[in-house]
Amino acid sequence: MDLLALRYFQAVARHQHISRAAQELRVAQPSVSRTISRIESELGVHLFDRQGRRIRLNDRGAAFLRRVDKALAELEDGRREMADAAAGGPGRVAVAAETLLQLAGVLAAFRAQRPGVQVRLFQASLEGMRRHVASGEVDFALASQALSGPGLASVELSREEVFLAVPRGHRLAGREDVQVAELATEEFVSTRTGHWQRALLDRLFAREGLCPQVVCEGDEAAATPEMVGAGLGVGLMPAVARRAIGEDGPVAWARLGSAESRRTLTLVWRQGAYLSPAALDFRRLTRERLMPAAS
Repeated sequence: MDLLALRYFQAVARHQHISRAAQELRVAQPSVSRTISRIESELGVHLFDRQGRRIRLNDRGAAFLRRVDKALAELEDGRREMADAAAGGPGRVAVAAETLLQLAGVLAAFRAQRPGVQVRLFQASLEGMRRHVASGEVDFALASQALSGPGLASVELSREEVFLAVPRGHRLAGREDVQVAELATEEFVSTRTGHWQRALLDRLFAREGLCPQVVCEGDEAAATPEMVGAGLGVGLMPAVARRAIGEDGPVAWARLGSAESRRTLTLVWRQGAYLSPAALDFRRLTRERLMPAAS
């Protein structure tokens, strides 16, 4: 099998859908299907479970994908390292994050110090960030929940309290010790499964043997205060958001009586990966801006 075939497999594994993979690769769907069949024939095992037109990566496929990701990431590292050495240009930095808003200050400082560097940003869930880092698509992931595993390196940037945002006039507004059990009948505004706010919400409720009533979910965490302020429900928001919104914004605040109501922000990269001078500067600036003690 050649590199192109492995890239086809990687795309199909990521989408778990032949047509979407073909669209991303800009090739005909039958070509992708034939390539996957050829790889499976050569390996002697099925990498996907098929149900009609639907396919799903199985355990053997997941194991093979880990190897393919490593191999292609190493080759991409080599290509970028040689390109940097040959061109001596400004370089490129790619970053994945659950929410891009927290990168604004870092990016402003980085662009001032490194004008001309191409910056690519990806908004992704936890598993999406893991795939981006493992495949070498990004240099770094900025994660608000635990992102660890073999071959990954990380540095903790900050820890902050997560508050309960409620509509103004709500019965819990201003409370300093709200217990999770008191929220059993509340309706929640949250992000989709896989994002840190939803993971924390589900974890807090699971500890009490409860399940949160989520009535509004999406990918825009920044929309939470407006949705809460409009009376759709209550939501979890970090201290940084409370400082940005202030006490006169669209929501009121309450403090949860749980030591688990915290967010830890970490910067993650692939151990041993090639990091260009621009990427190294980005990592340094991220630590200085988001972890002042490191500077």
